[in-house]
Amino acid sequence: MQTHPTVITLPHNAPLSRDAAHRVLRNTHALLSLTLLFSAAVAAAAVAFSLPAPGLILTLVVYFGLLFGIHKLKNSGAAVGLVFALTGFMGWTLGPLLTRTLALPSGAQTVMLALGATGAIFLALSAYATTTKRDLSWMGGFLFAGMVVAVLAGLAAVFFQIPALALTVSAVVALLSAGLILFETKQIVDGGETNYVLATVGLFVSIFNLFTSLLQLFGVMGSDD
Repeated sequence: MQTHPTVITLPHNAPLSRDAAHRVLRNTHALLSLTLLFSAAVAAAAVAFSLPAPGLILTLVVYFGLLFGIHKLKNSGAAVGLVFALTGFMGWTLGPLLTRTLALPSGAQTVMLALGATGAIFLALSAYATTTKRDLSWMGGFLFAGMVVAVLAGLAAVFFQIPALALTVSAVVALLSAGLILFETKQIVDGGETNYVLATVGLFVSIFNLFTSLLQLFGVMGSDD
């Protein structure tokens, strides 16, 4: 007897009707809301219990391992469980960053400012993506290439201890993440993404990167006061 719901998806080359695309978008936003709440709860627990960061190697292994599992099981209800595992783990990695930020003189205001800015940007870009008639498919390759370069630059900033480079990378990642939110939402609306599990993961990662980048930027500005 099947104990998990089945994720219904269509081949990427099968056109979706407007109603079907909106249904994928609704399912995506529903699952996204749940995973954001779950990730926030894990992050709050990590702050409350002063959990240490999992470390770069463990983070990369778990992150890409769960992503691989989600893509392999994307048409199965089991993928939903892996999505919660991934977003919960990312909440854990966020905990130490929140702890450091809250230790600043205006740490609580910095967190709320980053959270508010992230929410406002997501809502504005989602509204634009669902109403615009423009073809935004050209953005995909550009944003992917930019994020790869940003990740490599970020790793260099960590290994070589270059604060100025790390700050620049945070600003670039924030811009790229905003672009990805717009692109990914438009893909769902246009029927380019028919699996709400994969759509949820893509949007969650973009929102997570946007928030952490803004948190680091606002944290630096707040520490200079």
